[in-house]
Amino acid sequence: MVLARSILFNILFYLNLGALLLAAIVTLVLPRRGILFMATLWGRTSLWLLRVVCGVKVEFRGIEKLPRGPFMVAAKHQSTWETFALLWLFEDFTFIVKRELMWIPLFGWFMWKGGMIPVDRGAGSQALTAMTARAKEKIRGGRQLIIFPEGTRRAPGAEPRYKFGVAQLYGEVGVPCVPIALNSGLFWRRRSFARWPGTVVVEILDPIPPGLEKSEFFARLQNDIETATARLVAEGQRELAAKGY
Repeated sequence: MVLARSILFNILFYLNLGALLLAAIVTLVLPRRGILFMATLWGRTSLWLLRVVCGVKVEFRGIEKLPRGPFMVAAKHQSTWETFALLWLFEDFTFIVKRELMWIPLFGWFMWKGGMIPVDRGAGSQALTAMTARAKEKIRGGRQLIIFPEGTRRAPGAEPRYKFGVAQLYGEVGVPCVPIALNSGLFWRRRSFARWPGTVVVEILDPIPPGLEKSEFFARLQNDIETATARLVAEGQRELAAKGY
């Protein structure tokens, strides 16, 4: 059943994405909020498909901790799931993304229209300087800046590999940073098309106020996210085991 449902979900997921990409073409001549609305709609419809087709539900904890106005978000990255499922939490979000994503027809155009921040990973310190300048501009505009501090997906239980760039960014933008822990990688696994039934839990942790030393912030961020993530992964593993997976 998991295999059959996963195949059906993947077909519907990409059909839905394709339809929304075509429908979103009109937003290229509209204000930025138009494409952000379409991105949020993609997230909501994808979550609905996951629940109805695959039995993958989601629980968000700590939403009341989200500040108002501009802030940073540093989220654990285990799966493709969080790239769309978190969008509805934020009013005016922007992501730091690989520059190559901006080159994809339609998808890249929409990312440009939405004001995403491209980074050239091969450019070293120059890339960090350019990224920071763009991030400060977005923050001054009142936006929420979303970053995955490990830079790539890491399977549940894998050794964390946080990049110090998140601390450099925190030190420059001067706003609170909201850590987010999750266990999505148990149900939407890295490099797998199977979608396992259960409850993805997303936990919004206490915001870290601006003004800490970069090294102190970096240590606190990693500890907060990894401690909470380990707890959520253990919770998800118990649920899967109870279902015989």
